Amino acid sequence: MTVDLAQKQAELTAKRDELLQRLEAIKRDYRSGLSADSEEQAIQLENAEVLEEISRVTNEELQKVTQALERIERELKQS
Repeated sequence: MTVDLAQKQAELTAKRDELLQRLEAIKRDYRSGLSADSEEQAIQLENAEVLEEISRVTNEELQKVTQALERIERELKQS
């Protein structure tokens, strides 16, 4: 059982790292600001809505992964 938990922990840790990288990429995109071109600004604003939703979903998933990792750590300590 400990091997299964350790494997799951490794998988979840990799998933957590992937989600954190995704959130960092979204933050970098926000920091880049708006273009001087008004047409490009319109596209960027539309994309901002999509990025906001991706960010929200990613944060929710990150929270679930973090909670699962915490449960595994507790289980491993009890073993």
